[in-house]
Amino acid sequence: MFRRNLVGIILIYAAVLYPQSFTASVQSTTVGTNDQFEVTFNFSGQNINGVRSFTPPNFKGFMILSGPNQSTSMQIINGAVSGSRSYSYYLQAQNVGKFTIGSAIINYNDKTFSTQPLTITVGKGSPKSSPQQQSSSDVSQKDIADNLFILATSDKEKVDLGDQVTVTYKLYTRLNIASQMQVAKLPSYQELWAEEISIPNNITFSTEMYKGKQFRVGVLKKVALFPSRAGELSVTPLVLDVPVQIQQKKKGSGNNLFDDFFNDPFFNTVQNVNYNAKSNTIKLHVNPLPSQNVPKSYNGAVGNYTLTSQINSTSTKANEPVTLKINITGSGNIQLLNMPELNLPPGFDKYDPKTSEQINRTGRINGTKTFEYLIIPRSSGKKEIPPVLFSYYNPEKSSYVTLSTPSYFIDVEQGSNSGSGNVAGYSKEEIKMLSQDIIYIKTSTGDLTRQGDSTIFGFGFWTAALLPLFLLSGLIIWKRRSDKLAGNLQLLRYQRAQKVARARFKTARTLMEANNQTGFYAEISQALFGYLEDKLHIPKAEISLDRAVDELQKKNIDGELINKLRDCTEKCQYARFAPGSDGDAAMNDMYNDLTKVIIELEKSLSVKKNV
Repeated sequence: MFRRNLVGIILIYAAVLYPQSFTASVQSTTVGTNDQFEVTFNFSGQNINGVRSFTPPNFKGFMILSGPNQSTSMQIINGAVSGSRSYSYYLQAQNVGKFTIGSAIINYNDKTFSTQPLTITVGKGSPKSSPQQQSSSDVSQKDIADNLFILATSDKEKVDLGDQVTVTYKLYTRLNIASQMQVAKLPSYQELWAEEISIPNNITFSTEMYKGKQFRVGVLKKVALFPSRAGELSVTPLVLDVPVQIQQKKKGSGNNLFDDFFNDPFFNTVQNVNYNAKSNTIKLHVNPLPSQNVPKSYNGAVGNYTLTSQINSTSTKANEPVTLKINITGSGNIQLLNMPELNLPPGFDKYDPKTSEQINRTGRINGTKTFEYLIIPRSSGKKEIPPVLFSYYNPEKSSYVTLSTPSYFIDVEQGSNSGSGNVAGYSKEEIKMLSQDIIYIKTSTGDLTRQGDSTIFGFGFWTAALLPLFLLSGLIIWKRRSDKLAGNLQLLRYQRAQKVARARFKTARTLMEANNQTGFYAEISQALFGYLEDKLHIPKAEISLDRAVDELQKKNIDGELINKLRDCTEKCQYARFAPGSDGDAAMNDMYNDLTKVIIELEKSLSVKKNV
């Protein structure tokens, strides 16, 4: 018992002698632009093995050249053990001004410690070093560029208008990558409709020879592009921030055997250098489609398709619906296919078709788009539904192709309420006999007695008289609004934008709960771009983040809200580069952030529309 108490007293005494502290320090609080400096976060305490989960601050306004570089030291004074652990970063100032480096956070024995923020003043400094200058004492940016780069390639340099061209981004490296890469800038697809091609979330490296050197190569991104304008088009570069591990040789090393031994990687220190890898620009020459022999039914489809149709019944009654399905299957930009025109003879009513699509995005874009028409015959007899024509341009054959569905003949029987000669259960003969009957009219009041004042103008009378007027007025207003929406496609799309986004967000939540990261980010991205496309009246083939931002700026939407939209969109695009361990948290944050952005956009656009 005494020994146990003595140990406890010693531990308390040691804790008092060596209290825990977590501090931040910097070489200088005043630096020049493009100057490099070191920031250190140091924790000291009795048992540094209890240190867990170091969280660095946000270094906004500075470029991280390397870090965190970790070091540990121990000391024993009068038998008491204490130590410290430090995390250092090498930063580079980029812009003039005052910047704050926030608090770093560390967990020690289930307690949280944080540092005080640091304020750095950046003044005008030395000009930015050129790529030829040294980024460290041992390696230049050019040396890194020769051994790590992104190569963008397209399967075609010349492409027909509306045809698919596939662009692939590959990372070539002969260097070790220290940690997770971050996307600095995504490529821009001006006047190109883009479809992301599915690839594995984790980059798988293989070995390839390039210009006589062996590289490890991994596919970063694949995208199918469909040009919407003829002429010369460009795809801007993809830019990644890549933390590269560089081995530092010992100073003064020579070329003898002893030096070579101590220059072995085992004995060398490693420095992390942040490298900005940028792909090349892709140039595309887009050929216009032939202007001769263009079918009347051509509506912009390019690819290779088949056309099928089904009807649910060839016999029905008047005023009872018939369903006609038209399926377009093949390779091409399925999403941009317009519905074929269905021309019905008099005696039919039709409604706008229900559209659905199934798209395969694993290589060349292919799938099926289905249009489901609801048709109602209004009169009896044998009716014909004429063939539906669908035309497309086939780049492989360099010609237009027209497909046709068969004609459908429907036997329409007389409906029960379609004017068959029976009125309210009476036959024509009964109506004639009724006209020959003699009805006696009494001329005296007989035993009728007065019961009171007449209630002809009472509450019931006015209700019966005015209620139909109110109902008729409401019906007229609804009809005019419906006609206005039907005649104004832009207004219709504007009204349905929020509803469509809400439905897609519901699907995204289901995918999030199922931990389907690929499906979640694809669905939530489509929800956002579909909302912007309808709300800002941007054609589907022209929608892009830059185009949406331009339209929002024209509408004088708050710049901070636009920045939030841009950040959320880019994070959504970057999601497959994020570590898989925090996938649930990342999806939940993305869902909440994007929901708030759309709500704020909806409020702002509604206010601008009403002004």
